[in-house]
Amino acid sequence: MPQPVAFVTGASTGIGFATSIKLAASGFTVYAGARRVERMEPLKAHGVNVVALDVTDEGSMSGAVAAVIAAHGRIDVLVNNAGYGSYGSLEDVEPDEGRRQFDVNVFGLARMTQLAIPGMRAAGRGRIINVSSMGGKMYEPLGAWYHATKFAVEGLSDSLRMELKPHGIDVSIIEPGGTRSEWGAISSEGLLARSGNGPYAAQAKVMAAALATTDKAGLSSPPEAVADAIVHAATAARPRTRYPVGGSARALLLLRRLLPDRVFDGVIWTIYKRFPG
Repeated sequence: MPQPVAFVTGASTGIGFATSIKLAASGFTVYAGARRVERMEPLKAHGVNVVALDVTDEGSMSGAVAAVIAAHGRIDVLVNNAGYGSYGSLEDVEPDEGRRQFDVNVFGLARMTQLAIPGMRAAGRGRIINVSSMGGKMYEPLGAWYHATKFAVEGLSDSLRMELKPHGIDVSIIEPGGTRSEWGAISSEGLLARSGNGPYAAQAKVMAAALATTDKAGLSSPPEAVADAIVHAATAARPRTRYPVGGSARALLLLRRLLPDRVFDGVIWTIYKRFPG
């Protein structure tokens, strides 16, 4: 068998960066894509091919996929990791920002998948791995747009898994909890900028303090832990449909299944009020 080919989106930092390295170490020819190409330069030392990719731009997506297929004839594994968290009250967030959140987290993911499917279907095999979040099953105040996109990724992936099964293509969902990266700090800053003053200020300060801790050791998992789950989904003979990653993800998703909505609301606030706003 020729060396399998993997394409990872959102690879300039965090989960995507670590996944690119681990897939290369596992024997894949890896293409790592992101807008911030300069941030991916260190990946080249691991044998990773670095490409410019904007998942909100049709030409960028179709060109990147076409280049990989031209070079190798196929993409065996697509890791849809590109995404970001946009926080703020629904009242405060501009509609254009809500649309951008869906453009990156949902429509970009869907379009990259559309571009990769024909080659996988022709080969009768392939893996599509969508990085969602525990936030695709649970919720937080002031995170309506972000959670809406991750709930959408969950539903899209479940439907996709069933429709692609006859063609030999597996679909897995990765559901990380808090992960050490720049994500939390950036999300916290955006939240305070939008809702740090006015009627939602008290909630915003509590939520921003909680989000800002996601890159702290002991309160989250390293991106390498999520990358290990992605590699398993890419290489296992029978990959799981879902991979909750990190203690917080497993515990909170279990509580979400067991508790009534209003009780779970109280659990969320109890957790987040530990952080001084």
